[in-house]
Amino acid sequence: MPANSRTPNPDAGGSERYTKRTLAAQAMGRIDPATRAVVPPLHVSTTFLRDPDNAYSSGFSYGRADNATVREAESVLAMLEDAAGALLFGSGMAAAAAVFCALEPGDHVIAPRVMYWGLRCWLHQEGPRLQISIDFVDTETPENIWNAIRPGETKLVWIETPGNPLWTIADIAAIAEITHEAGARLAVDSTAASPFHTQPLALGADIVMHSATKILNGHSDVIAGVLACANTDATWKRIIAIRAGWGAILGPFEAYLLMRSLRTFPLRATAQAAGAAVLADRLSGHPHVSAVLYPGLPNHPGHAVATRQMRNGFGFMLSIRVVGGEAAAIATAAAVRLWKRATSLGGVESLIEHRASVEGPDTPCPPDLLRLSTGIEDPDDLFDDLDQALWAAHAGNV
Repeated sequence: MPANSRTPNPDAGGSERYTKRTLAAQAMGRIDPATRAVVPPLHVSTTFLRDPDNAYSSGFSYGRADNATVREAESVLAMLEDAAGALLFGSGMAAAAAVFCALEPGDHVIAPRVMYWGLRCWLHQEGPRLQISIDFVDTETPENIWNAIRPGETKLVWIETPGNPLWTIADIAAIAEITHEAGARLAVDSTAASPFHTQPLALGADIVMHSATKILNGHSDVIAGVLACANTDATWKRIIAIRAGWGAILGPFEAYLLMRSLRTFPLRATAQAAGAAVLADRLSGHPHVSAVLYPGLPNHPGHAVATRQMRNGFGFMLSIRVVGGEAAAIATAAAVRLWKRATSLGGVESLIEHRASVEGPDTPCPPDLLRLSTGIEDPDDLFDDLDQALWAAHAGNV
């Protein structure tokens, strides 16, 4: 979401154009027609009146399929992604699962080896039950996608960039070209990039997914997921039907909180990316850090691609590999005072986690790795806390 990216103002007939930052701050500039409130109301009703002719002229019939507050948040998210449509789900997992469940039995899927572990585990477990076959490949090299394509069978390529927790980078434009040549669709998990740093649909993706729990909401108080699409085609309509049938829509109160958070999203994303860049640079020279994994560093293998497809910085996530192996990494996480030792990412508070402990024996994550989610605190304070923790772990004072 570049700072100069502009979108038509829906209340000005397209004659005026404002930046996405401005539109996000005002929730698309809409005013409640009943009260003239500048904050959209919270609609909690689960059912709606029919018209005398038995129709639903309001556009709403039952809350499991649709909700006015959810629609408001979806409109802001679609604007941020320059999407033809957006759908909110009860979690990022629910959003991702809907894409795979829209496939047909016998379809072939390509997915990344480095990806969110919860979805990877779900695919291993549910893929056979859905009768879809899945190949996990290193998506940092587009040729690996090409080599994994099964002509006539591959229907979906799913990539995650940056890839959690190694922050690998996949070339969205190159993979989109390969995917479409094979007659398949490309879906991108852009949770760690967010619309502020990457616009997958503009680079050729068909669907983009976010765990809106993370930086889109940013306050560690909402579980949500979102899909946005380039075209409202038959597959998109199938996903809409899946959400309605499964009751996977986000609740109106959570949508209300999410829309509240989207108003400050560009400001938070700016601060968090700046803090992550400072930490990556300073930790690169630390005697007790053997490697810093952050696409903004020139020595990162995906830096050139990230520079082409990411804007406004390189995101808020990084990982470090700690000298001394797994024991030293765990000890470092135990010695922090300011950082919070907790799962998740993207909140205004900075989080640290030893991912190999969470992901188990099949993880591609090295045992000496700590995942860092940078919040909005002062980067100097964050570095000082990590510095003292690394030294304490090295001295055995934990």
